[in-house]
Amino acid sequence: MVASGMGQLTVIGNTGGGQRIALPAIIAGAGKGARKRFLDFFTVNIRNPNTRAAYGRAAAAFLRWCDARGIGALDQVEPVHVAEYIEGLGKRMKPPSVKQHLACIRMLFDWLVTGQVVPVNPAHSVRGPRHSVSKGTPVLSSEEATALLAGMNVSSVVGLRDRRDYRGDDLHLRPRGRGRGAQRRGLLCPEKRWWLRLNEKNGKVHEMPCHHKLEAYLDAYIARAGIAGDGKEPLFRVAIRKTKKLGPGRMTRKDVWYMVRRRASDAGIETRIRCHTFRATGITDYLTNGGRIEVAQRMAGHANAKTTGLYDRRNDDISVGEVEKIGI
Repeated sequence: MVASGMGQLTVIGNTGGGQRIALPAIIAGAGKGARKRFLDFFTVNIRNPNTRAAYGRAAAAFLRWCDARGIGALDQVEPVHVAEYIEGLGKRMKPPSVKQHLACIRMLFDWLVTGQVVPVNPAHSVRGPRHSVSKGTPVLSSEEATALLAGMNVSSVVGLRDRRDYRGDDLHLRPRGRGRGAQRRGLLCPEKRWWLRLNEKNGKVHEMPCHHKLEAYLDAYIARAGIAGDGKEPLFRVAIRKTKKLGPGRMTRKDVWYMVRRRASDAGIETRIRCHTFRATGITDYLTNGGRIEVAQRMAGHANAKTTGLYDRRNDDISVGEVEKIGI
């Protein structure tokens, strides 16, 4: 959520913690109506907590930039100012990040226009950098994925949690970090078979059966953690520093990221993996073993098959071999 007070803007992320950033003077001096409309942009218009936090940072950065250049009112912001700002971002950020900042500025001023705070949107005609993706996130080979799982020390409950976490993302084509706040009741057991119920973006609920290996990992983790009866408590709980014990709180995105990097380092994996690597690995392995792209799309919860295709990395090795055929 976003709240104001004492000249501050508080953007609350999905962990319940707040990031406090100074309310830019251009907003603070625009009057009560403009301030309320600005805050409503985050609380009313944006429902996803991750998007809310990212757009809060992007909006604050642009408006502070305007303050520094003597732009004292919202209606004084012109397309040339937005273009100059985006041009500067392009020198220190990658195109996807620049496009995200521009999208935030456009959405914010559209919201202010409909709220009759400003007459026109100065970002409407500004073009962002071109960026086309034909290859998705880095993917692990079957050997690397096997080494990652086999090398985990599962003598502690934290090791069992991490193994189940990795295997669940590989086998069910889920991106790491999604569903980290899952509760015990998110596991269904119709016909004596575990199913996963995942809360997706925009309120969507996705269900699919567990792979038999994942079932075994789930049983081992739940038994060791002693949480079989905790139907409303977090399933994936944060570790208490280096004690190899679990605390009562749920894992955050940062916890997941640190776990990914730590486990990859322990397994000696040089691939610069990130959260979506495990979805790409699962999709590629599924298709390599004769799976169908339309089924992979449904399992991954993608609305468009083209999105699923970005995670299909079966032709990577072929392309390298073909290049070597050049005899010059």
